[in-house]
Amino acid sequence: MTFYQADLVTDTAISVAGLTAYIQALLEENAQLHHIWVIGEVSSANQHSKGLFFTLQDTEGKAAINCVVWHSHIDKLTQIPQRGEQLIVLGSLRLFPQRGQYQLTVWQALPAGDGLQALRYRQLRNRLEAEGLFAIERKRSLPIHPQTIAVVSSPAGAAWGDIQKTLRSRYPGVRVLFSPALVQGEQAPGSIARAIARVAEDGRAEVLILARGGGAVEELACFNDEQVVRAIAQCSIPVITGIGHQRDESLADLVADICVHTPTAAAEQVVPELQELYLEHQQRVTTLCAVMDQQLEKAENQLQEFKIRLQRLRLEQKILQEMQLLASKRQQVIARTKQQLQQATLRCQFLEQKLATLDPRSVLKRGYAVVRQEQGAIARNADGLAIGQKLLIQLSKGQVKVEVREIID
Repeated sequence: MTFYQADLVTDTAISVAGLTAYIQALLEENAQLHHIWVIGEVSSANQHSKGLFFTLQDTEGKAAINCVVWHSHIDKLTQIPQRGEQLIVLGSLRLFPQRGQYQLTVWQALPAGDGLQALRYRQLRNRLEAEGLFAIERKRSLPIHPQTIAVVSSPAGAAWGDIQKTLRSRYPGVRVLFSPALVQGEQAPGSIARAIARVAEDGRAEVLILARGGGAVEELACFNDEQVVRAIAQCSIPVITGIGHQRDESLADLVADICVHTPTAAAEQVVPELQELYLEHQQRVTTLCAVMDQQLEKAENQLQEFKIRLQRLRLEQKILQEMQLLASKRQQVIARTKQQLQQATLRCQFLEQKLATLDPRSVLKRGYAVVRQEQGAIARNADGLAIGQKLLIQLSKGQVKVEVREIID
């Protein structure tokens, strides 16, 4: 491009504000858009101090428009917009330059029957419920100490990062298998079903987390798809959903073995906290010691009673009998104490072995390593490193100092 052409483009270019103002004038000065009737299905509705904000969607879900009824006009509506209802609304179109979005300011809303999508949802829910897919009897409990967990979510979403962070902080050493899937759009149901099938075919995971961050009702429609519901119902391991919403439960939530409202809550649900395990172990040790002390004190009291009784006896035969009885009782106490001590020792060994499997040092012994920067901070990804930077690698035995020569994405 020559300097002459560049100057010509600069002279004829319009600013963003100018373009927005032109579009605003086209919309708001159009007489037909001052009083326009629109029919559609309410896909979401949120009450606010300023008014009622809702989304009006085409029955086929191909288009949607944001609407608002200001607080002063709500009482004048014939029908209050609620999700799933089909309405005919009267309003005017407004454009907000700061956001570059248009919105329908509604003055009146008339009922037009149940929305098509809401009707389809109820029909599908009733049919699946009749098949028993939502029955309490088919719900499975989660494993207490899972060693391998599968996650189905979007690799680009925040849900996957939140789950990894929560699992690492609560239960270090647990193995996590990630099965990526689309969680929004027309291709999402098939993608989610295939991701769940991959986990089942792999066979290593003991529990599956189906997660997605928050979003509008329209964006979460894939979790009401029959294909997703049946994939969860047919999964060979327990499924917990954390779909990041505070609305009514989706069909995926209803068929899952356990449902929570966020991906982080799902991760907290599937694994215990390591610190709690340590505290439980210490409590068991304390209880065992208290029981042993109680048993020994009881045995000593019985022995003291026998000594007092022996002192009061005069006949040698009775003394001999009491001594024999005392010896027998003592042997029984010792045997019972040894047995309880042996059981307690085995229990402690079992707990020590379980704790050993959770020890981060055991992870290093399996060939993993911890990479630290010179200041001691752990290097978790390559984004924070630089060429020539000195690093310290902690192995199972010993440490190695290295220098970054190349960073590979």
